[in-house]
Amino acid sequence: MSVPLLAQEILSHEWLTMNNPRIIQQTCLAGCIAVALSAPYSASAAPMTTASLLKQTEQLPAGFAEHFFDVPLAVRIELNGQLLGEGMITLSHDERVRLLEFTHSVDVQGEMLRRQELWGQILQQERKLGECAADCPEMLLAIHYSIENSQLSIVTADAEVIDGEAKYYLLPQESAPGLIVRNQLNLVNSGEGETSGNYWLNASASLGSWSMQSSWQMAKSSGYEDEMHYSMQDLYGQREYEGHFLRLGYFTPDSNNIGLQPMTLGGRPDTTLGVMIGSSDTLAIRNDRPSATPIYVTVNRPGMVEIYRNQQLINSQSVQPGLQTIDTRSLPGGIYPIEVRLVEDGDVTYRREETIYKPENWADPTNRWRYNLFAGKSSQLISNWDKREQGELNAGVLLNYLINPRLVGGLSAQQVQGNMQYGTTLDWRISDSLSFYNNLSWAENYGQAADLQGIYSYGSGSIVLSHNQSWLDTRTRYGSYKGENRTSSANLHHRLSNKNSLTGRVSNNSGNSNGTGVDLGWQHNGELYGNSALWRVSLFDRPGSYSSGNGRNRGIDINLSWNLSTEKGRVTTRLGSRTGRDGERDNNAAVGWQQDYDQGFVRNLNGTLTADRYGTGLDVGAGFQNSVLRGDAYAQKSSYNSGLSGGVNLESTVAMGRNKLAASGESHYSGAGMIIDVESDVPEVLLRADEHSGSSTPLRPGRNFIPVAPYKTGHIQFDVEKDDHAVTIKPQSTRYQLNRGGVEYRKIQVMKTVTVIGRVLDAQGEPIRGGQVINHASRSVTEHGGFFAVEMNASSPTLAIHHQNKQLCELTLDINAHPQENDALMVGDIQCVKS
Repeated sequence: MSVPLLAQEILSHEWLTMNNPRIIQQTCLAGCIAVALSAPYSASAAPMTTASLLKQTEQLPAGFAEHFFDVPLAVRIELNGQLLGEGMITLSHDERVRLLEFTHSVDVQGEMLRRQELWGQILQQERKLGECAADCPEMLLAIHYSIENSQLSIVTADAEVIDGEAKYYLLPQESAPGLIVRNQLNLVNSGEGETSGNYWLNASASLGSWSMQSSWQMAKSSGYEDEMHYSMQDLYGQREYEGHFLRLGYFTPDSNNIGLQPMTLGGRPDTTLGVMIGSSDTLAIRNDRPSATPIYVTVNRPGMVEIYRNQQLINSQSVQPGLQTIDTRSLPGGIYPIEVRLVEDGDVTYRREETIYKPENWADPTNRWRYNLFAGKSSQLISNWDKREQGELNAGVLLNYLINPRLVGGLSAQQVQGNMQYGTTLDWRISDSLSFYNNLSWAENYGQAADLQGIYSYGSGSIVLSHNQSWLDTRTRYGSYKGENRTSSANLHHRLSNKNSLTGRVSNNSGNSNGTGVDLGWQHNGELYGNSALWRVSLFDRPGSYSSGNGRNRGIDINLSWNLSTEKGRVTTRLGSRTGRDGERDNNAAVGWQQDYDQGFVRNLNGTLTADRYGTGLDVGAGFQNSVLRGDAYAQKSSYNSGLSGGVNLESTVAMGRNKLAASGESHYSGAGMIIDVESDVPEVLLRADEHSGSSTPLRPGRNFIPVAPYKTGHIQFDVEKDDHAVTIKPQSTRYQLNRGGVEYRKIQVMKTVTVIGRVLDAQGEPIRGGQVINHASRSVTEHGGFFAVEMNASSPTLAIHHQNKQLCELTLDINAHPQENDALMVGDIQCVKS
């Protein structure tokens, strides 16, 4: 068979009965390119790397070139020698190229994904091949197409520097102004009629190149004062520069962008009216990650853990008997002290100062210094807190130095209420398996302290050693104390096999509390009746506390956590023995249940029934979320005195930008956001917004809010959660770059579609080749014989036919008048008369 006949056979009408337009285009192209490359070239043919398109087609076999123009061609696209992606293009006789779409057959992320979208928009309009003489976006120099390797090459003026990674993001040129308000409410009742609570409002706004920040607080804490307190925490503007930031206004000095903050004694600086400058890589982004050093509590009876920072409740969670870690993922990042209170049967049975350790990674190893400097006068605005003497100088410096990639040192010196505070710290990653951390601090008229931690990781586990000691001379709210506090501990986790592991902890306290505690545990991951099950056995011998009659608490716990056959359901059981409140042996048992849900307002439910020598107790809880709010609530009934206690944690985000207003119940907050309206022909379709960073946010018909990272150039891809419906999303993706507090707006349409397959003829009955078939949902190009396949909006069955940049006609199809196979509509020959 001759080459022209083979090409015509490839484009035959029978072949077009396939109902996948992408397969149609790519199969046609594969046949055409195979024919072209298999044709006999002259041995003296000139290289095609720089030849014009017409020169290259002269080398094709006779009769083939007429099948080459104005039809979809699959090509490899390069930008300055780098692979940009693979896509479908059309070429015209006057040497112009148009990109139909990227096929996304290569994995591109980050900056390259942004460039792909940018050039996709530029090449949607026909561009002249060769050197660019006019209308040259993005410093375009030339575009070249090679038939030999089916490659479209783009060259720009920054070809020599495009491979280099910029140290800093350029500030947004046209950041959308906006306002983001985050609300957080924490309430807890210990069962004795005392309720502690905290309402926190944090507002971020974008004004030009500046971001504005303001925080307000209302709080009432049991054990301190009964009065409801309110205060404005800060009101300032901040400007980001390359590697630095400038802050002006009313604020509390913090460790902004300091990865390793030396701890100090004697309290934090007061709210200050002044200026602050320092190092800056990017604005801090909240990451839900746990503290690097776990915080343990040993619980004797079902109870609650309350977490306080600066005497304000920031989180609470229910706990069950046994040795366990506190969930610190939802706590803010940084290194800062907290107070942990354990409440059992309405009584505070344990309280202790702990440290959250969430240091930021060192982003730029070539810049060894990080610093924060602040200065101003002490001030309290719009507040009814205890008024300290105002107008005093507040000043300080915090420094970090990267001694080597594994060793970071820190130093701080600051004046607080006329007293000097000093701190120094060292974070030493001795090897991949061994690290060491220490912190030394001294405060004038207060005391000094030391905190040492060592972590050793080996193939089957890890060992953590810690020691902290303080020498204080101060008066606390609970009375006068002068002397030494010391805590030492050793923690072991050892994996015996893939299913078995051992844990151990030894701790010793002296000072406010005294004694040595030992906890040993064995854990087994197995199956029970075909479902996964987790067995745990724990032995313990701990110092006495109020809940154990001040006698040593010795006992055993046997726990089983068993996944139900129903999806996301779990049953837990416990049998144990411990020291009771009267010092006698207390045998106890518990059974619990938890169920998680993907949809609906309630996201999880749990309940635990306990029994011991005093009676029965009950612990119930629920997590919930909707479009404007998320949170959790729990309640407990004590088996000891039937007292009731409980708590609730709520948070919500409200955003305003581009004259639009939206609310969100999502838990993460990144500093900027996008309001997205979804208009859908299919109300039940489930959508999601995927970011190149890996995060994904569900979308529903109507108004949505998506948190995004400020300053960074980002890309969001819209897709369906399940392929249950034939739909087209317009647009399929969007880019953004926002200042902190900025809010952008987008609208996307979800259209129910059918694939239309047919052939377009002109008034004389001749096929129209290279014509564009356009619908609200998508567009396509007719093949050599006039054949086409295009996605069409089912609710708007119209097709516009364009040829040589002119509209020939607009056709309205009757879907019910043509045969349909699945989602493919066979319309046969349709005649287009020029309008």
